[in-house]
Amino acid sequence: MKKIAILSTLFIGALAWAQGIKFEEGNFASILAKAKKENKLVFIDAYASWCGPCKLMVKNIFPLKNVGDYYNSHFINAKIDMEKGEGIDLAKKYNVKAFPTYLFIDGNGEAVHRTLGYVEEKDFIQFAKDAEDPNKKLTSLKQQFENGEKEPAFLKNLAELTIYNDSEFAGKVLNRYFQVKPTMEEEDAQLLIAGTSTTESPLYKIFQDKKTEIFKFYPEDKYAKIDQSIKINTISKKAYNSETKTWNDPYFLAEIQKLMSKEDAEKLLKKLKANRALKNKDIPLYEKLTLELYKDYSKASSAELNSIAWNFFENISNKTSLQQAVAWGEESVKKDQNFANTDTLANLYNKVGDKKNAKIWAEKSIELAKSSGQDSSDTEKLLKSL
Repeated sequence: MKKIAILSTLFIGALAWAQGIKFEEGNFASILAKAKKENKLVFIDAYASWCGPCKLMVKNIFPLKNVGDYYNSHFINAKIDMEKGEGIDLAKKYNVKAFPTYLFIDGNGEAVHRTLGYVEEKDFIQFAKDAEDPNKKLTSLKQQFENGEKEPAFLKNLAELTIYNDSEFAGKVLNRYFQVKPTMEEEDAQLLIAGTSTTESPLYKIFQDKKTEIFKFYPEDKYAKIDQSIKINTISKKAYNSETKTWNDPYFLAEIQKLMSKEDAEKLLKKLKANRALKNKDIPLYEKLTLELYKDYSKASSAELNSIAWNFFENISNKTSLQQAVAWGEESVKKDQNFANTDTLANLYNKVGDKKNAKIWAEKSIELAKSSGQDSSDTEKLLKSL
C-alpha cells in the first residue's frame, strides 16, 4: 500500500476499462430504476477520495477481465463518493462507516449484502456470487441468526459482515459466538478490537469482559493503550459537530485531561483539527495547523512524516510550505528508507523544481519497489517525465 493519507452527487461516470467493471452514469434513482427493470442487483463501490485501499481496488481489481465479466453481466455497477453530494445521504441510509464498503442493493433500494476492505480477485467474485445466493445474502444470514443459529463459523462470518456498520447487532452476534466458543483465538481478539470504536458500543463491554483472554495476545500495556484509544475516539466524536464543522474545545480538553497531560491534550486536539480540516478540504487550515504541529519533528516517526509530506505534495502549492514538506520527507527516509517515502520525496522535489534530486529519489524508489515486490508504475511515469 503506497500512501494512505485512509468518499459526489454524481456517480463517477462510465469508467469503462477495456475489460474490467463498467460503472454507470446517472444519479442513484436512475441506477435503481435500471436495476429494477433488468431484474438485477445494484453493486455500489462506496468509497472515499482519501482512501488508500479504495484506490488500490480501482488500480488492481476493478480492471481485471474475470471481475468485469462477472460484475457487468450480473449487476448494475456504480461508484459513489460517500462524502460528497448524494453520497452523504446514501452513506447515512446504508450506514457506511468504513471504506471501501461494497453494497448490493435490490430494485426496491434495500441492501441485501455487503462487505468491505481491499479484496483479492477470487474473493471479490465469490462475495458477488454470495449476494445472489438467497442462502448467503446478509438479510438471510441475519434471519438465520434470529432463528437461533449457533454454529461458530457462521457467527464469526456474520460478525465480520456487520461489525463496522451495525455494531449493536454485531455485539449480539459476538456475545453468542463467545458463548458457544468460549476459548478466544487471536483472530477473535483482532475482530473485537477492530470493531470497538467507542465506549458506547455494545462491543466495548465484551472488550472489557474478555480482558484476561485478550491479554494472551496483547500485553497488559498494549491493552491499556487500545482502551485509551477507544476512550479518546469516544470523546472526539462527542466534541466534533459534523453539521457545523466545529469543535467543543472546553469539553474535549476537560475530558481528555483525565487521560493525559494538558500539553498532550492540546497537541492531540490540534492534530485532530488538522486531520478533520484535510477531510473537509479546508486546506489553508490544514496547512497552518500542520506547520505548527511539526515545527519540531525530531520525535515524529518515519511513517508519520511521510504521511504529512505526501499530504502537502497533494494539496499545498505554497513553495515555502513545500520546502518544509521536503524537509519532512528527507527526515522520513533518514529514519526508515522504503519505497513509499522515497517516492514521496521524489514527487516533492519535482514539485519544487529540483529535477536532479527528483530523479535520484525516483530511481531509488523504483529499486526499492522491485526488491519488495511493490507496484512502481506511478514512480516510473514520474521518472520518464524528468
